[in-house]
Amino acid sequence: MNKVSFAFAKVFKSWRAIPLMWAAAILFATPALADDAAERAREEMQQQLNKEVMAKPFNPGDVDKARAYAEGARQQNVTPAAQPPAYWVPGWTCANLTTYHHYSYGDYQNCIYHHRYYGRYWR
Repeated sequence: MNKVSFAFAKVFKSWRAIPLMWAAAILFATPALADDAAERAREEMQQQLNKEVMAKPFNPGDVDKARAYAEGARQQNVTPAAQPPAYWVPGWTCANLTTYHHYSYGDYQNCIYHHRYYGRYWR
């Protein structure tokens, strides 16, 4: 007998070890199958959510009204809000405010006016 077959025979002395090997193989393969099914379910849910979101028209509010507010405040020489909303992220524009789930039209108006007054967005 060569060394490999001797080692194999020593580890698996009887055929009873084969069902144990199959059980181990199934045990290790089952989580991979479950992860694949969960991934497919997540993808289907995401696609459904995307369809629902895109089916609804998005309205950030009356943009012309916000611009008119900015012009009126500028004519009255009102200083815009110096502090951005608590959820403001540097690098955002006023359009990014509308994608935030706590969107406020007042914050949008202030952003428009701040941008028009200073020529830049909040930092």
